[in-house]
Amino acid sequence: MQDYFVDLHIHLGRTVSGKPVKITASNKLTLEAVLEEARFRKGLDMVGVIDCHVPEVLIGLRNRIATGELKELVDGGVRMGDISLILGAEIEIYDENCRGLIHVLCYMKTVEKMVEFSNWLSMRMKNVTLSTQRVYENAVEVQREVKRLDGLFIPAHVFTPFKSMYGKGVRKSLSEVFDRDLIDAIELGLSADTSMAEKLGELGKYAFLSNSDAHSVGKIAREYQKIRMKEPSFEELRLALKEVDGRGVVSNYGLSPQLGKYYTTVCEKCYSPFIQGEVDCTNCQHSKFVKGVFDRIEELADNEGPLRQRPPYIHQVPLDFIPGVGPKTLMKLRGVFGTEMGILHEASHEELVEVVGEKVASLIVAARSGRLAFKAGGGGRFGKVSDE
Repeated sequence: MQDYFVDLHIHLGRTVSGKPVKITASNKLTLEAVLEEARFRKGLDMVGVIDCHVPEVLIGLRNRIATGELKELVDGGVRMGDISLILGAEIEIYDENCRGLIHVLCYMKTVEKMVEFSNWLSMRMKNVTLSTQRVYENAVEVQREVKRLDGLFIPAHVFTPFKSMYGKGVRKSLSEVFDRDLIDAIELGLSADTSMAEKLGELGKYAFLSNSDAHSVGKIAREYQKIRMKEPSFEELRLALKEVDGRGVVSNYGLSPQLGKYYTTVCEKCYSPFIQGEVDCTNCQHSKFVKGVFDRIEELADNEGPLRQRPPYIHQVPLDFIPGVGPKTLMKLRGVFGTEMGILHEASHEELVEVVGEKVASLIVAARSGRLAFKAGGGGRFGKVSDE
């Protein structure tokens, strides 16, 4: 067994020919850019690209496999050098049971399985060339199709206020929308961690994933996990999510929930924090608020403690969140320590001081140990690290 760094939720902004995929993603976020960034600068071992259902992306994968540039693994996934690619699709579900939009992640073992899934989606989707499009099909039927194709089904960023399982106040249980037996894991999202998610008893049976949901190259691996497997392949990932024979998520690495965009309840208009007992915003008198993940989980909480042994969730601040770490400083750090995994996991305080000085080095080390102070985010704005 070996431990691998894994980020399973990365978008594509453009195809090779320049056509849009994820409208809100960077134009520079091509498949080639994802693999290069993840492999050489982030230090990841496995990535999940969740726009692989797009026909042009699939054509490109087929062509690169034919030329030998990419290699399909016997146990699923595609290999380039020392990084594995897991083919995924993020789709938007809305049926009579959902009562609001829900995003889910569907992963396939091979390119041909993803081609089948793409063809199935194209009959139920207005534009299969774009990311995260609505599929006009019952949620359980989507799950059944994923399982027919031997894929993995994972509800995405389940606590965010918009387009998630628990985000709408009308939904309280997975069973209202999904077949719980056809769910393979739960993605927590940037404003929640393990200690928060454990408050919902129905989540006790699932592995928790912390992924970046990257919309730009630099955001890859802002959240990720270390997974113990025999090799970084699709089937090994499946077994790890089921915790078979010593496999499993070893640790989650993610933002402190306070740094997430939706941690606290704030005014929809001016982002001032909600004050208990007040009807309108005390700052601008606006009457609508965006409910934060913390408050939503407290509403749903039905469990006081962990239902099983969980891997540690390590509150790790991405380097570009740390005051004093701009593009030039980050380039300098990479030049010495190789990848961001090397900076975050291996570089000592003394080594960091030699490169970036005492103040920034101390902030990086403090970020590792959860000793930084934050100003909580909410309403779509990220929190901030205090450098005081």
